[in-house]
Amino acid sequence: MRRLFWFGLGIAAGVFATRKAGQAAHAATPAGIGENVGQGLRELAGALGTFGADVRAGMSEREQELQDTVERQTGFTPGRRARRADD
Repeated sequence: MRRLFWFGLGIAAGVFATRKAGQAAHAATPAGIGENVGQGLRELAGALGTFGADVRAGMSEREQELQDTVERQTGFTPGRRARRADD
């Protein structure tokens, strides 16, 4: 029974090592390198998109804060065109 256990364990270790070696060999090929670079670029594009959305949201929030401050301090509502006296 012991020999059968160690034999099975050896087979499992051999399969694991073979699969890892195959993955490492594929990663070193031009196709594997291309896949890694492509995945990295997709992640970068996603991060940049998220960053841009966060920046736009922050800009809108800050612009609203500034408009509220101007309106509170001056009584003038920014963004609305002033009426001329002759209208």
